[in-house]
Amino acid sequence: MIVRILFLLALLIAAPLSAQLVEPAPSEEPQPTPTQTIAATQGAGDDDRIASRISGIFAALPAFEQVSVEVNEGVVALSGTVPAEEDVARAEEIVSRVAGVVTVENGLERDVSLAAGTAGLTSLADRWSDLVRMLPLIAVALLVWAGIVLLGYLIAGLGALWRRIAPNGFLAELIASAIRFIAVVGGLVIALDMIGATALLGAVLGGAGVIGLALGFAMRETVENYVASLMLSLRQPFRANDHVLIDDLEGRVIRLTSRATVLMTLDGNHLRIPNGQVFKAVITNYTRNPQRRFEFDLGVDADDDARAARKLGRDTLAGLDFVLADPPPEARIIEVGDSNVVIRFLGWIDQSRTDWWKAKTNAIPAVKTALEDAGFGLPEPIYRLRFDPRSASVPFDSGTAAADAKPRDEQPSQPVRQITVTEEDEDVRPTDEIAQMVDAERRQGGSEQEKDLLDHSRPVE
Repeated sequence: MIVRILFLLALLIAAPLSAQLVEPAPSEEPQPTPTQTIAATQGAGDDDRIASRISGIFAALPAFEQVSVEVNEGVVALSGTVPAEEDVARAEEIVSRVAGVVTVENGLERDVSLAAGTAGLTSLADRWSDLVRMLPLIAVALLVWAGIVLLGYLIAGLGALWRRIAPNGFLAELIASAIRFIAVVGGLVIALDMIGATALLGAVLGGAGVIGLALGFAMRETVENYVASLMLSLRQPFRANDHVLIDDLEGRVIRLTSRATVLMTLDGNHLRIPNGQVFKAVITNYTRNPQRRFEFDLGVDADDDARAARKLGRDTLAGLDFVLADPPPEARIIEVGDSNVVIRFLGWIDQSRTDWWKAKTNAIPAVKTALEDAGFGLPEPIYRLRFDPRSASVPFDSGTAAADAKPRDEQPSQPVRQITVTEEDEDVRPTDEIAQMVDAERRQGGSEQEKDLLDHSRPVE
């Protein structure tokens, strides 16, 4: 049946084309327009015949019921009112086509009286009647739309299926939302097509497109965060409780939500970073590699042997229990200052057993003490102060100042308080109070809107 219909349509389309091909080509020379001549004499009764013909035509047309026609020597005079402005030109066109009409004097006007508005009310009543007759079809269309929407929501409700197909729960929820949206819009399109409201459908879709474009520009950052959340949930750049540095923001990861990444700073505060910023940021993850290096600088006297100081400091680091032998500790001479040679000492630790800050805190005094005990000087910056009476803004009495000042060696020494360093003070085990706070926060869980998108079953990027 479909093949026959397509064949008939092809024949209907091909027939005019073949007729055009068979028709002879028109002459290149333009044909002269025939000129209608006016008869020299007027026959008896011609005016009455023309008037009767025009009146008969106008009587068959409801728009020209109030039109009067007078004919004299072939000249037709029209008077009266018509419902619409375009009916004025239409009446003149009809009259000019009647044989024997010489010219038309068009005196028609549009009827703007209140009584003329009854035609509009009649048209409105007709439209209402048509709507009442279409109510059964509209009801069927609404039932079809409701059925499609219900089917879409049932398919979207297969959460286990979408979670199995999608790599994470966030993407599974996004797929379910897309199915619901397609079901609603698709059902609306089918329902409007059933009742023949295709023009309304085009207007609705066009308006929705313009509104969507405007909302897209207005909510650009929100959309950007949403897309970034999707990408971060797929990439999984970190785990919960990882110690990270996102640009210049540092803390431990609590959760990754659909809008922001929540951190707990090292001083125990919550920090929310928009996912759009996280996705574009430089992320340093201190937790991924258990081995981490610390470093510090010490300056020895310029007259001392810097290479010997370098070797002694490196051996001292190697003798500390918390410093790893592989990679081995290192010492580098980095610069020569005004009064010293600066040496940078580097050592590696295992973060699962040693706290980074504690290791650095214990390594610095250990190397400093070893250098001082070996006779290396660690000079302090020296500043020379000049007191010139000629440039002083206030009177300067050098005699009084000299009398009051005493050499440092001659000043009475203050007793130094003896402080005992216990084994507990030397403890370098990791400090995990922030990690415990993060674990407690995660056990409490978040709201449905702050569902964690971190998936421990997937590898970290």
